[in-house]
Amino acid sequence: MLKITDLTAGYGPVTALRGVSLTAEEGRITAVLGANGAGKTTLLRTISGLHRAESGTVELAGQTITRVPADKMPALGMSHVPEGRGVITELTIDENLRLGGLARGRVKAEELNRIYSLFPPLDERRGVPAATLSGGERQMLVIGLALMARPTLLLLDEPSLGLAPRIVTQIFELLRGLVNDEGLSVLLVEQNARSALSVADHGVVLNLGQVVADDSAATLAADDQLRHAYLGF
Repeated sequence: MLKITDLTAGYGPVTALRGVSLTAEEGRITAVLGANGAGKTTLLRTISGLHRAESGTVELAGQTITRVPADKMPALGMSHVPEGRGVITELTIDENLRLGGLARGRVKAEELNRIYSLFPPLDERRGVPAATLSGGERQMLVIGLALMARPTLLLLDEPSLGLAPRIVTQIFELLRGLVNDEGLSVLLVEQNARSALSVADHGVVLNLGQVVADDSAATLAADDQLRHAYLGF
């Protein structure tokens, strides 16, 4: 689904990614792990066109998208949920979701109902402003926004940040269900390595902008040396 080859990117004199190569397979969850400053967020931003690569290639379903602008990505099947739970707080839940669906044209009622069936807490509050939502509800809404574009590949940046463990479990179980039932592909950036590896099929560990491990989630979780050196558990 996604193939990254020798990707290098930075900010002025600072190189954030140093020849990163990885593959995210179709219908699987691939976790990108590492400490703060490892390059995880820069990787997602470069893949989705929010940040320009200095060199290397990004391919989505066999098509090179390295220079494609971010606003064109939804039409190609990619949705990016950045860190921070950005929604338009003055708009209602329903209005936010409708905006998320505009990338695919006219928003149909069944598409909205699908998102509400995935996130029952949002269904109960369709008409309320997003400003009134809890952190967990905002995370549900921002994921719902991304899913309204009907992506084949979903990029998620730190979805567990600041949330109660119960909410994190619900969100990760939802992702697992979308992968299993609908064949969605997910590239998941997480600092909470234990939780990410519990739901992922595969994992990639970054350190200082370079890949230091690339293996099945089970193998990474069982590697004591790797866990203590890079994953913090």
